[in-house]
Amino acid sequence: MNQPLKRGFFVTATGTDIGKTYVSAGLLRHWRQAGKRISALKPVMSGFDRSQAAASDAGELLQAMGLPVDDAHLDRLAPWRFAAPLSPDMAALREGKTIDPEAVTAFCRRHLENDLDYILVEGVGGVMVPLSESGTVLDWMASLKLPTILVAGSYLGTISHTLTALAVLKMRQISVASVVLNESPVSPVPLSETAAALKQHWGGIDIVCLNRHATASEFSRLAEQLERTA
Repeated sequence: MNQPLKRGFFVTATGTDIGKTYVSAGLLRHWRQAGKRISALKPVMSGFDRSQAAASDAGELLQAMGLPVDDAHLDRLAPWRFAAPLSPDMAALREGKTIDPEAVTAFCRRHLENDLDYILVEGVGGVMVPLSESGTVLDWMASLKLPTILVAGSYLGTISHTLTALAVLKMRQISVASVVLNESPVSPVPLSETAAALKQHWGGIDIVCLNRHATASEFSRLAEQLERTA
């Protein structure tokens, strides 16, 4: 049985456009300013427009690490890039391609062997997004065995979505380092109320709240919480 890999976190979410890249970039900037040796991967990405590479998820991660957004760095960070804004399996098929989940896992493992303080592996979409006919992001996470940062929103319905994601992760024995409540554009209640409701139904969970346009101090608190679990 493979042993858990260390020094890294897998960043996933309860759905699409919840804020994985926003959270990842904020952490990378914090650790970079603290002088940490850092890296990030966004192996699979759909909806990629080469003419707008800097605004893509991979582009934002590269900029957070102080790296240029060029072909060489994009290839290293996000080798499976597809144009269609669809689930990765569907986006790949639009280009006559398929994604091999084992190859994605092997790619991550090679980078996780580096001597780093922290590395983030950012998933694509939500926990159960398909990568291929037989594999999902959940399978990818289970293969890597990294502790997970689960990013959730504060929109109406997020409590159900978050509890469902937590239940699925627990079923596959994937540890959750933190749930990050990233404030949605429309939030029916304050973040603190959503966090309290989640804790009521899922005891012992670590939750960090990020307001819209979160400050450096908010990301610092998140980093401190993660550092206690690393």
